[in-house]
Amino acid sequence: MTDRSAGGGRRVAGLYAIADPGCLAAESLPAAVEQALAGGAALIQYRDKLSDAGTRRRLAERLAELCRRLGAPFIVNDDPDLAAAVGADGVHLGRDDPDLASARRALGPRALIGVSCYNDLARAEAATALGADYVAFGSFYASGVKPQAARAEPELLRAAKRRIAVPLVAIGGITPENGAALIDAGAGALAVISGVFAAADVRAAAARYAALFADEKL
Repeated sequence: MTDRSAGGGRRVAGLYAIADPGCLAAESLPAAVEQALAGGAALIQYRDKLSDAGTRRRLAERLAELCRRLGAPFIVNDDPDLAAAVGADGVHLGRDDPDLASARRALGPRALIGVSCYNDLARAEAATALGADYVAFGSFYASGVKPQAARAEPELLRAAKRRIAVPLVAIGGITPENGAALIDAGAGALAVISGVFAAADVRAAAARYAALFADEKL
């Protein structure tokens, strides 16, 4: 779900499904994203470390149109220029990506801009001070997508909840079985790649994650 608090009035919350052609063929992503949204994904990120620039542009355009039609925020990983070109709702930035200020200039004041903060609370506080709309921590569990990622602990979310006003996103090896503990610790959203998009039934997989947030909506 989204409501009125960040990035032009939207709050990042719920299942944050990250579509990545590392999990399934690039041409299958749009259909899989539609299934993830049908299962309850609240917002979609397009993350692509494999395709050439032309393919990334075509896929981003298709996914942006799909998310607009279905009323879901659409975020592009790494690339503010691509996000701006396809009319995405925002961009997610890592340590080696363009800085937040340049992304804000490219996308405007209403864009959702998220920042990966790994296991570093100080980085999250700095990003928030610079205008990040949400911050992401992890990997909380072993991740096949990023096996060498720095490991974060749930206590980091508790500390961040006390000190940071923007939404907190947890990522890394999250399953429907271990995700509830991260929500309890303060995560407003769970970012999931292979747990959704490598599943045999994408819609059913998304629904299992979305169900973790049922009590949040009461």
